[in-house]
Amino acid sequence: MGFFDKIKKALIGETKEAEQETDKPLVDADSPEAQRSEESQPAQTPAEQGASEPVAPAEAADSSDLEAEQETAEVSPQQEATTANKGEEAPSIPEEVAKDTPSEETPAATPILQPAPETESVQDKYTKGLTKSRKTFGQRMNELFANFRTVDEDFFEEVEETLIGADVGFDAAMKIADALRQEVKLRNVKKTADVQNVIIEKLVDLYGEAGVGEVNELNMQSGLTVILFVGVNGVGKTTSIGKLAHQFKAEGKKVLLAAADTFRAGAIDQLVVWGERAGVEVVRGNAGGDPAAVVFDAMERAKRENADVLLVDTAGRLQNKVNLMNELEKIKRIIQRVDPTAPHEVLLVLDATTGQNAMNQAKQFKETTDVSGLVLTKLDGTAKGGIVLAIRNELRLPVKLVGLGEGINDLEPFDPNEFVVGLFKGLIKE
Repeated sequence: MGFFDKIKKALIGETKEAEQETDKPLVDADSPEAQRSEESQPAQTPAEQGASEPVAPAEAADSSDLEAEQETAEVSPQQEATTANKGEEAPSIPEEVAKDTPSEETPAATPILQPAPETESVQDKYTKGLTKSRKTFGQRMNELFANFRTVDEDFFEEVEETLIGADVGFDAAMKIADALRQEVKLRNVKKTADVQNVIIEKLVDLYGEAGVGEVNELNMQSGLTVILFVGVNGVGKTTSIGKLAHQFKAEGKKVLLAAADTFRAGAIDQLVVWGERAGVEVVRGNAGGDPAAVVFDAMERAKRENADVLLVDTAGRLQNKVNLMNELEKIKRIIQRVDPTAPHEVLLVLDATTGQNAMNQAKQFKETTDVSGLVLTKLDGTAKGGIVLAIRNELRLPVKLVGLGEGINDLEPFDPNEFVVGLFKGLIKE
């Protein structure tokens, strides 16, 4: 049983009781049946044509999808107000915590938030988190089939436009449209449901082929695991570090954070707050100081205290690639002085709500540093979940973690099967 067949079985098995839609037959434009139908039907007036056009639902994807939703844990109204003013994901902290001294290390902090009870399964989280993407993709499919009654070249071109609009990527859209042309002729497909299933089948097949040999799990070591986080400002990098630290701490691991983003105002303070929330310590220095010096202190302490995981935050500047590359290379050299095998992961954090802009960032960072995997944040707040297909197909970079909600427990390891089920659930027809 192929990848698509397994996914189809899972999807159809869960949608047996769903309301069935009536299929409209799609006729090959070159067939005698289509020509007879064309001749027998009077030409529509412009008014009639306008009346027959479907009205796009209110949930259609628009520019509001690009507005990033802040991934914050529950905080007080006063903290939320401060966060909104800063435009960042972390609230303000007490003045005495914000003061920095060179290579100062924060004392162990009591978690501000207690771990939330696990009430949803991983499958439920994916299904819920991909709701907007699923609805938008389904809506695009409905509009596509509502506007076309014949399978002609215009139809295939519209398929390409529909897939590009769903952020699956230009290359993937072209490949799927070409494969669809062949399948429609080979299978003599004429029904709406059948054509839709072929489109989804080709998407799933292409997705599965691009993921052959891909490793989505984090590269955890038996001793110290060092994970370097990179990414532009505002994508949820600090939030992701905090959530991952919370998860490791809940697993009983000794975790340290390194505040190596010393250039952005408030970055150190924000990481300190997330350290308090997760109940882990943060190694930090002065704002504007040398990031490599902070990383060296963090590595030395991690070795000295037998830490299991060190999560390193870095600056997110793409304005000058040369400086960014030099800075990251220096940090890696410092890490390798203490542990020649580290860093064990270099994770690029991307904001899923930015769609193709996230793809551009991934390409630039891939040119700049040795990215080993991706963290895709705010997947629940966007209709652009198809970006995962584009990233997998064009960049061949594995997604390691995904943000499926705003809670501290909503950063999940990426599961390709659950992602596909969550993205296409209810769209495959029997």
